[in-house]
Formats: sequence, structure tokens, C-alpha cells
Amino acid sequence: MTVKLLFDRIVSFIGLLFLWPLLFLVAILIKIKMPGGPAFFKQKRVGKDGKLFTMWKFRTMVNASHAWSSVSVAGESRITPLGAKLRKYKIDELPELWNVLKGDMSFVGPRPDVPGYADVLVGEDREMLQLRPGITGPASLKYRNEEEILATVEDPQKYNDEVIFPDKVRINRYYLHHYSFRMDIKMIFATVLGKHLEYAGEVI
Repeated sequence: MTVKLLFDRIVSFIGLLFLWPLLFLVAILIKIKMPGGPAFFKQKRVGKDGKLFTMWKFRTMVNASHAWSSVSVAGESRITPLGAKLRKYKIDELPELWNVLKGDMSFVGPRPDVPGYADVLVGEDREMLQLRPGITGPASLKYRNEEEILATVEDPQKYNDEVIFPDKVRINRYYLHHYSFRMDIKMIFATVLGKHLEYAGEVI
């Protein structure tokens, strides 16, 4: 995966170089529209080989959101109006380009989970930890409307833990064993353009 790592470093550097005015503008908007907290949200996530790293995103929730559930549901009160727009267009993810440049993350891979989820992985499911976490990936594409799905169930945390999380592990293990740089590029374009593509025998 040397080509993948080289691609990540070069493209993330170019992205930060060209997108810094947008990043600066969004940070100012957050400070104006969402006072009382930082522009950026940082949190410890589980990375490659189970090692923790600090992931950076734009803050989209009220500043006290750290006391809430780690599962986000569409329409809940802790997500601000500006935050909802940033989430809809994935702008809140842009600071993760810094994580990609540093080597903590990749453009394509499993979404980095908060500590605790990696602990429940057993047996072959722990293979997933061999992957560098990604900004997007096959599981992210399949569950691009995850917050809307969780808004329709009675117990979002339980549904996530018993249905969505195990399915994400399955998809990410398939990605590990069937890696293709060409498919990585397709998934990046599918993410940016909001398109669907066929992967592992299903449309994601």
C-alpha cells in the first residue's frame, strides 16, 4: 500500500494548500454562529493497530455535547443549524486532511471509532485494526445516511451496536482483503459527487 500512502500525503498537502481560505472562513462562521466553544472539535480515536490519535473536525454541536451519547441522530438538539449544514455537505470533515497528512488517517478506510468499540472486536474481526482509518470508505458510503437511519429507530445506540457496527466491520474486513487503489479512487469520487457504486455485491 505504498502507493496509497504516497497518494494520501501528496493529495492532503495539496488539499490543505488550496482549501485553507475555506477552512479559515468556516472556523470564523462557527465562532460567530456557535459562540461559547472552539471552532474545532478534537477527540481521541482508535487508529491503525489500535493506537490512539487525535482526530480533528469542525465543531457541529453545542459545546456541552461531550456529555451526550457518542451516536449522532439527525434532528437532535445538540446539532446546531450551522452544524447540520456542515454535516450535510461533509465540510466538517475537512480538518481531517491534517490527520491524513500526518499519517494518522487515509482518504479511504474505516471510520475511526471512539475508544471502546475496538475493545469488543474479537477473532478475525480484529483484522480491521490493520487498516489506517479513513475520511471515507465502503462502510461510510453504505451508511452515508446513518444519522437519518438512527432517527427512525427506538433505541439508536442499541441499533448502532447490534446492527450497523457489525455490518461496518464486515464491510471493512472485505475492503482489507480486496484492496484496490482503483476502487479507492472510485470511492473518493463517489463521496465528493454523492454518487453510488457497486461494491462487494451490493450498491453503496
